[in-house]
Amino acid sequence: MKPILRLSLLLVLMAFRPAETKLRIFLIGDSTMANKLPFDAPETGWGMVFPQFVNEAVEVQNHAVNGRSTKSFRTLGHWKKVYDQLRPGDWVFIQFGHNDQKQDDTTRYAAPQTDYRKNLVRYIEEIRAKGANPLLLTPVMRRKFDESGQFVDQHGEYPSVVKAVAKQYRIPLIDLHARSREVIVQHGIDGSKYLFMNFPGKIYSKFPDAKEDNTHFSPYGAALMAGLVAEDLRTISPLSNFLKQSPYPGKYAYELPNVMAPAFRKDTFNIVRYGAVADGVTLNTQAINQAIEQCSRAGGGTVLVPKGFWLTGPIVLKSNVNLHVQEGALVQFSRNTADYPLVQTNWEGVDAIRAQSPISGTDLENIAITGKGVFDGAGEVWRPVKKSKLTASQWTTLVKAGGVLDAEKNTWYPNERALKGATAKRPGVVAEGYTLQNTADIKEFLRPNMVVLTRCKRVLLEEATFQNSPAWCLHPLLCEHITLRNLTVRNPWYAQNGDGVDVESCRNGLIEGCTLDVGDDGICIKSGRDEEGRKRGVPTENFIVRNNTVFHAHGGFVIGSEMSGGVRNLFVSNCNFLGTDVGLRFKTARGRGGVVEKIYVSDINMTNIPGEAILFDMYYAAKDPVPQAGESNELPTIAAQPLNEGTPQFRDFHIRNVVCQGAETGILIRGLPEMAIKNIEIENATLVANAGLVCVEADNIRLKNVTLLTKENTVMKVQNSKNITLDGITYKPGADVLLKISGDRSKAIRLVNTDGTKAKKEVEFGEKVLSNVLTKK
Repeated sequence: MKPILRLSLLLVLMAFRPAETKLRIFLIGDSTMANKLPFDAPETGWGMVFPQFVNEAVEVQNHAVNGRSTKSFRTLGHWKKVYDQLRPGDWVFIQFGHNDQKQDDTTRYAAPQTDYRKNLVRYIEEIRAKGANPLLLTPVMRRKFDESGQFVDQHGEYPSVVKAVAKQYRIPLIDLHARSREVIVQHGIDGSKYLFMNFPGKIYSKFPDAKEDNTHFSPYGAALMAGLVAEDLRTISPLSNFLKQSPYPGKYAYELPNVMAPAFRKDTFNIVRYGAVADGVTLNTQAINQAIEQCSRAGGGTVLVPKGFWLTGPIVLKSNVNLHVQEGALVQFSRNTADYPLVQTNWEGVDAIRAQSPISGTDLENIAITGKGVFDGAGEVWRPVKKSKLTASQWTTLVKAGGVLDAEKNTWYPNERALKGATAKRPGVVAEGYTLQNTADIKEFLRPNMVVLTRCKRVLLEEATFQNSPAWCLHPLLCEHITLRNLTVRNPWYAQNGDGVDVESCRNGLIEGCTLDVGDDGICIKSGRDEEGRKRGVPTENFIVRNNTVFHAHGGFVIGSEMSGGVRNLFVSNCNFLGTDVGLRFKTARGRGGVVEKIYVSDINMTNIPGEAILFDMYYAAKDPVPQAGESNELPTIAAQPLNEGTPQFRDFHIRNVVCQGAETGILIRGLPEMAIKNIEIENATLVANAGLVCVEADNIRLKNVTLLTKENTVMKVQNSKNITLDGITYKPGADVLLKISGDRSKAIRLVNTDGTKAKKEVEFGEKVLSNVLTKK
């Protein structure tokens, strides 16, 4: 049968497939694809992960078996189990090669140009005889580098034979041989170890001894390989139609980041054995740190903090240690600031001198803080407090307790040194000349972040409560593969710089199931500040943020303002913001530079938002998002400036399925005259707010199926913007003006398919609006 006729027949057969019958994909191959038993953990075949990347209309049967070749898969009866099931329209993915190479094993060996080729052809012919569809995959790479660091290909002629057969028989091909090599080389000599079964002993039940296996995959490696297969299916019809969509606009499931998790030996080191006493009086700094040190030296394990009240100074983490704080345990950090020496670290994106963090770790691998216990950072002995944030009685009580006031009597400081730091120029910043030797007289102003992890890899923070931090609470910096799961983060609502989570210049992470109630931004993404951040040049990228709840905070999910190294590939979904000043808050300013792009947001619920539900703001001025009494949030008239490396950029944001019940403004987009905010899509949103849309200095903004129920009688205002499409806007009946357009750079603005009782004036044009503004109902 000619190839064109065969393809036509298959398409007809698939078209008449009963609706209730799923597309079936059979996987046949070797151990790199095969299913594993739970006891085999952590070994994972890529075929175990692949079903996660196809939709519910697909049934995947994984028949791959450890140790099989094109020859032994047939002779041992595995192929017959697949062949007997095949029906028209099914697909069979074929990947062999590792075991066909074994010349010393006659039951498996198949020479590449003879038996291997013949075996592949025989599979193809038998599949086609059943009206099914074969798909060939080249063998996946093993990991090997030579002494000079060059990657070594160990597969000889086998991949080229697969490609030649696919070409000859016009069969879809996935070149996993080449694709897997790219991934391995990209991870580097050391990083690529974690794609495979390389780990010390005493972690997994099956492997009491250390393991070094560069053929079989870890869960992380298997997920990457399965993702490569799914990615290549996008070019293969009709399989491309069955790829699973992610919750995020325009993204498939396989495109989401993969995150490596740490794993630890079973040994436990109880801090009591090292002299710790749970009386709330004994300072346990030495005992806790000694337990951590001994655990790390022994190869790792769990340092156990049992239930009780444990007073301590700074805790320093070590590699391969899980600090487990048992439910019922309170780790109370000392209120004596003398217990925290000054150290050189990083603050708000720049190198700075600060007091040592209550918990810290630098250049570590495989670390965790777990358990349902509580860490209290004693933040009240460090933080300044603004009078405007307290009631009169609270302010009186605070002042009577001690401390000092500034000259205006509007801000309380814990002591004179903290007040002195408040009046200094960029206090503690190394670039201003501050050193460990000349900062003692402003020490309390240099309050630490509670948990600082710097240049760490494979990090897990799970279930614990972190509260009352001196400044930011959780601050991963330059980390890779970090998971924050089911945490509780609490700070007083008036806590200045009391952020919940600040992820800075990190790659590959997951933040899920966390609950935050804090004094500044809730979940915040950063990447360094101004010139120092641009010089570092490390973006925060490849993060999933899902299933989180934020109560009080300046912003629920936030990017910036320190984003000078860039931010990209973030995926945010299923989050609730209840009473946060702003819901989705994206902020920057001139001088920052950096590019924030490829941000995907879906399924966000908000209520009682005093500021904006969705905010893009390039005029961030380091002040509260909601004006205090007597303050104004109006933007002054600012002239355009020349573009330079300090010009920031916001672009390519995709937001959908947002509900907000109560906000000051539904959507505020405010770019710079010299740099518009670009390529923003907001779809399927219902926003109840005083004001609807305010759009200034923007380009290519699209709102689709957005309901704006406003108190203001002008629903939408657009100024100095172009290429704006407002499609399917629903608004409260009786508005005076649906859309007001102004500014001498406004053009190409389209209003289509509006819904609601017609406004008294649908479009109102300002004096400077260009003549080519387009409107359409």
